[in-house]
Amino acid sequence: MAKELDDKMEKIVSLCKRRGFVFPSSEIYGGLASSYDYGPMGVELNNNIKHAWWKYFVQDREDMTGIDGGIILSPKIWQASTHVENFTDPLVECKKCHKRFRPDKLEDASKCPDCGGEFTEERRFNGMFKTIIGPVEEDGLVAYLRPETAQAIFADYKNVLNSTNKKIPFGIGQIGKAFRNEVTTGNFIFRTYEFEQGEIEYFIKPDSDWNKIFEEWVDYMYGFMDIVGLDRKKMYNHEIPEADRAFYSKRTIDMEYQFPFGQDELWAIAYRTDFDLSNHQKASGENMEYFDDEDSKRYIPHVLEPTFGINRTLLAVLSEAFEEEKMEDGETRVVLHLKPLLAPFKVAVFPLLKNKPELVEKAREVYGTLKKQFNVFWDDRGNIGKRYRYQDEIGTPYCVTVDFDSLEKGTVTVRDRDTMKQEIVKIEELEGWLKERLG
Repeated sequence: MAKELDDKMEKIVSLCKRRGFVFPSSEIYGGLASSYDYGPMGVELNNNIKHAWWKYFVQDREDMTGIDGGIILSPKIWQASTHVENFTDPLVECKKCHKRFRPDKLEDASKCPDCGGEFTEERRFNGMFKTIIGPVEEDGLVAYLRPETAQAIFADYKNVLNSTNKKIPFGIGQIGKAFRNEVTTGNFIFRTYEFEQGEIEYFIKPDSDWNKIFEEWVDYMYGFMDIVGLDRKKMYNHEIPEADRAFYSKRTIDMEYQFPFGQDELWAIAYRTDFDLSNHQKASGENMEYFDDEDSKRYIPHVLEPTFGINRTLLAVLSEAFEEEKMEDGETRVVLHLKPLLAPFKVAVFPLLKNKPELVEKAREVYGTLKKQFNVFWDDRGNIGKRYRYQDEIGTPYCVTVDFDSLEKGTVTVRDRDTMKQEIVKIEELEGWLKERLG
């Protein structure tokens, strides 16, 4: 079973490069470890996941709003949040090759697994990437690329309150890049130096039944699995014991998914109490209290934090959707059973023959009409069978073929990705037919 899962992961990685989902970054220069670029299909899939996340978690909820915070923030923010002091890992360094390792990940802690060299004593290294603000490096301000998206939300909390008149309980969500100088990377796009997060800070009263609200958020997060097509049975709620939680957390659940390479964290939720807002109030001098006009009380809100790995969600979606299907003729077709909401292209349009101008002209007409409503792929390469196989591999739900009946009878042949069944549809009804099935 383990080999079968390893093989599946290799096939997904191969498909991602072959069909333009994910490329190794800087490949023409030998690549950069654990860095990836999203190709023509990958950027569409990634954007569709983010749009679905934003609609479900922000736009569909009256108690939510959103921001887009900066990647480079004042270094005082990271000092106040204790990231400068505490965002560290215990590491040992090989005296020979100078590579660094986490001791708990080494099977034999006495020798370097790469060169056999001896290790230094264990030291702590900060996982944030440093940068310099200013034209002269020696005189510049030391800043950091954000290691998480949460702190911009806390820093903008009062601005959001003042500009929206939101009432507690309410939340602020955002999606954005974060950067961590990870020691242990790998498993394709699962753990990389640069990644995207979807993160929510949900503000509640200090005396709220926070555990009840916590469980409601867990249930709501599971609802997003249904939207993006993940199997709930493959998700495991790992309750983090007190000894392993961040010191400010009263409860944390890592929501772990069964990837082809094994079970690991996909999403998470934590109860952070008032740690962040209290620290920022103390460090900045800005009053972070909320005035509750219903109770005539002032208090610093407590916070629940649902957080999502966007790139990890994309990998989970690909893992779930990927299938090698045995055909009746003995051949194998590779297909991505992506939810139509997420599919990079919703429809592909083919002329039956590319050397027949009248078919190409009619197909272009159908393509232009559908393009106004959907992201449509034009394909006139090779034979119909090869076109179908290509569209199966990129997850396109429907393929529309314009043939001679299209000229004579005003119909097209529509082929379903999952069932491979074909249906004759009138051109004048095609747009509505697709809308009904694509949602």
